[in-house]
Amino acid sequence: MPTLLSLGHGYSARALARLLVPQGWRVIGTTRSAAKAQVFQAEGVEPLLWPADLGPALGQATHILASAAPDGDGDPFLQNAPDIARSGAVWVGYLSTTGVYGDHKGAWVDETNPLTPASDRGRQRVLAEAQWRATGLPVHIFRLAGIYGPGRGPFEKVRDGTARRIIKPGQVFGRIHVDDIAQVLLASINRPNPGAAYNVCDDNPCPPEEVLAHAAQLLGLPDPPAVDFDTADMTEMARSFYGESKRTRNDLIKTELGVHLRYPDYPAGLQALLQEEITQT
Repeated sequence: MPTLLSLGHGYSARALARLLVPQGWRVIGTTRSAAKAQVFQAEGVEPLLWPADLGPALGQATHILASAAPDGDGDPFLQNAPDIARSGAVWVGYLSTTGVYGDHKGAWVDETNPLTPASDRGRQRVLAEAQWRATGLPVHIFRLAGIYGPGRGPFEKVRDGTARRIIKPGQVFGRIHVDDIAQVLLASINRPNPGAAYNVCDDNPCPPEEVLAHAAQLLGLPDPPAVDFDTADMTEMARSFYGESKRTRNDLIKTELGVHLRYPDYPAGLQALLQEEITQT
């Protein structure tokens, strides 16, 4: 039986599991939370409370997906479970970020660009990428743009009046619907190419305030208030996202993996999220 060991079984990994479990896969997901463990079980995923001995799971895993956030020392699982490098998995995926490319002042980048991160968060991802490659396992790197999807859309903040359009001239972000992340991962599993790195983003990088305005339009509400970036009250984490501006190319997931994005731009993705909300009420 194909078995995925999901290290740090979070939002994107759970979307992949929703594709794999109905196909007869066994999915083992790590979590630090007993409450989340119960949720995983309801989704057909075997929970593994972390920290724990990964030996038995590693011995059974045909595939590994790592998506835990790194720290200054790199990937937390590689730090605490070095025997991962002895796994017999035929496919390993590591979820990174397009932040590894740093700031390009709105210019286009692709997978051949050098990794020049501008933030600590980006530098930690570069380190973790290198650590996974150094294991000698059949590693595939997935550099994700800003993730949105069910439960992570802009509608709630627009509705409750807390959304703000942060205005920074020239600022451009990329984004990706979580269901498209899942289909990219599945396509890679079906067409493995160890050592490959893929940008996982949609076709329409754009200013973030544009997305909020469109969400408000879909809801029939006024545009959220505009706030100048220089004077905006933001957390350091939120402000760090505005320290980089680039447009990220996604050609490789299409040409090499044969992916056709379900949501190639934010209007398609937001419309689908809103329709899903309506269907569930």
